Amino acid sequence: MLRWFESRIDPFAQRQAEQPPDSLLRFYWHHVAPVWPAFAALVVIDFLAALSEVALLAFLGKLVDMMKLADTPATFMADNWSALLMMAFVALAVRPFLFTAFDIAKNQVIAAPFQTRVRWNSHAYVLRQSLGYFQNDFAGRIANKVMQTASAMRDSIVQLSDAAVYVSVQWLAALGLFLAIDVWLVTPLLVWLACYASVLVYFVPRIRKRSMAASEARSMLLGRIVDSYTNILTVKLFAHAEREDAYAQKALAEQTEKQQASLRLTTAMTAVLFTLNGLLITGATALALTLWSAGSVSLGGVALVTTLVIRISQMSGWVLFLVAGLFENIGVVEEGMEMISRPHQIVDAPDARTLEVPRGEIRFEGIGFNYGSIKGLPGADPKRIIEGLSLTIRPGEKVGLVGRSGAGKSTLVNLLLRFYDLERGRILIDGQDIAKVTQESLRAKIGMVTQDTSLLHRSVLDNILYGRPEAGLDGAIEAARRAHAHEFILGLEDKDGRTGYEARVGERGVKLSGGQRQRIAIARVLLKDAPILIMDEATSALDSEAEGAIQEQLFNLMADKTVIAIAHRLSTIAAMDRLIVLDAGHIVEEGTHDELLRKGGHYASLWARQSGGFRAHEAATI
Repeated sequence: MLRWFESRIDPFAQRQAEQPPDSLLRFYWHHVAPVWPAFAALVVIDFLAALSEVALLAFLGKLVDMMKLADTPATFMADNWSALLMMAFVALAVRPFLFTAFDIAKNQVIAAPFQTRVRWNSHAYVLRQSLGYFQNDFAGRIANKVMQTASAMRDSIVQLSDAAVYVSVQWLAALGLFLAIDVWLVTPLLVWLACYASVLVYFVPRIRKRSMAASEARSMLLGRIVDSYTNILTVKLFAHAEREDAYAQKALAEQTEKQQASLRLTTAMTAVLFTLNGLLITGATALALTLWSAGSVSLGGVALVTTLVIRISQMSGWVLFLVAGLFENIGVVEEGMEMISRPHQIVDAPDARTLEVPRGEIRFEGIGFNYGSIKGLPGADPKRIIEGLSLTIRPGEKVGLVGRSGAGKSTLVNLLLRFYDLERGRILIDGQDIAKVTQESLRAKIGMVTQDTSLLHRSVLDNILYGRPEAGLDGAIEAARRAHAHEFILGLEDKDGRTGYEARVGERGVKLSGGQRQRIAIARVLLKDAPILIMDEATSALDSEAEGAIQEQLFNLMADKTVIAIAHRLSTIAAMDRLIVLDAGHIVEEGTHDELLRKGGHYASLWARQSGGFRAHEAATI
C-alpha cells in the first residue's frame, strides 16, 4: 500500500528546462507548483491532527469536573459513558489515523519523490551550463549545492507546515480555552507569547545568518577534499600529502568555527527559552490556583490550565528549534539558489534550427574573442586572444593548426564547438551560423579526440557507446578493433570482478594508462562517425608502435570528413592538405608542409627547432 503513495509524485515526469527564478519565494514555488496538491494535503492533515491533540487536552479538564460532580463511580460511568466513548474513539482511532496519514504524506508522498524531483531538475539545468561555469568552481561544491538544496527545500516546507499549524491551532486554542475558563488566565500566556516572539525575532535571524556561513564553509570544504581526491596522482607525484592536509585543515577549521558560532547562539537561545517556560508554568498555575481558591475557576479548569501550559512549554522548545531549523534550511536553499539559478551563458536562439552538414565547409568570418569578456571568468584582458581572424576550410579538407602555446589554436576549436560565444564575427558550417543552430545538433556533427582524455566512471562499453549509444555491443567492439583497443580491453578486470567491456575504468579513467584511455576515446569518435573531426594531440599519449597502427585507421576515418588537427609534434600533421600557422590570435602563414618550409618563416623555424633538437639528442646518445 505504501508503494502506491510513493508513486503519487513522479520525479522524472517532466523536466523543467527554463531557468529557475532567482528570488527565494518564486524559487520555492517553481519547484512546489507542479506537486502542490501533495503539500496542501499535508497541511490539512497536520491541521486535523493538531485539533485532535487539543480535543484530548480539553477533555482532560472536563473529565476532572465530571468526576468531581459524580456521586459514585457507578453513576459517573452511567452519566458520562457517551463522552468517554467518544474520547476513546478519538484517542484510539482518529488520532492514530491522522498522525499515520501525516507520516504517509510526509515520508511516502513527499520526502524522497519531491527531493529527487528538485535534484533532477537542478542537475538537468546545471548540466547545461557553459564550460566556464564548471571551470571556475569546484565540481564537488557544485554537486553539494544541488544535493543540499533539494533536501533543505523539502525539510523547510515540512517545518513551515508544522510550525504554522501548531502555532495557529494549539496556541490559539489555548487562548480560547483560557478565555472560556477565566479572562485573567490569558494574561500570563500573552506576556509569555510576547517574550517568546522577542526570542524568535532576536535569535532566529542570527542563527540563519551563521548557518548560511556554516553551509558555505561546508561546501567549500567538500570542494577542497574532492579536488584533492580527484587529483590524487598529482598529490602523490609531488609528495604533497601534508600540503593537502594543510589545505583541507584550513577549510575544516573555518567550517568548525562557523558551526560553533551557530551552536553558541543555539545554546543561549535554549537557556532563555527554559527560563521563560519556567515562568509560564509557575505564573499560570499560581494564577489558576488563586482563582480556584476564590471560586472563579473549577478544579477541572486548574487541571486544564496546568496541562496546557506544560504542553505549550514542551511545544515551544520544539517550535523554536523547528523555526531555527527552518531558517537554517532556507539559508541553505538561498545559497544553493544563487548557484543553481545562474542564467546559462551559452543559450540556443529562440528560433534555433537543427544543423545539417551535407558538405562540411567551415568558415570563420572576422571573429574576435577574449576570455576576459566572459562573465564569471577571471583575468579580463583588453588584448583579445583572437582578433579579426578569417579562415575558410573547404569540404573534406584536412587542416592542421600550428603555433606556440597560447597562439589561439584550442580557442579556435572551442569557439567552433560553441563552448564560448564570439564577441564579433561569425562561424558558419555549410552556410549556417552556429549561433543560430541548436548546441546539441552542432556538437553531434563534430567528433573530437583530445590530449586530455577523461573517461566516465562507468564500464568500457558505456564509454565507447557514448559516441553512438544505439550501436550496441557489436558496434563498440568493431570501433575498439579499429582503434587497436580490443585486445587490452579483453584483459581488463575491475575490483568487483567485472571483465572486458563490462569492467569499470575508474573516475576519469584513472585505472587505465594514458595510451589505453586515448585508444578508447578514439574508438568512441570512430563510432560517432561525425562529418567534422577535430583532433587535438589525438595520439600524444601513444607509443610509436601504437601511434603508427592507429594513424592508418585515423586516415581512413578522415577520408570523407572535414578535419582540423592540432599537434605540437609537427611530423604528425605534416601530411595535412593545408597547415595554418597562428601567432597571437592571427594567421601568419598557411600552405602545405613543403610550401611553408620554402618560405622560411614561423613554421620553418618551428620545424627546424623540433627536427634539429631531435637529431642533437639522437647524436648525443649514440
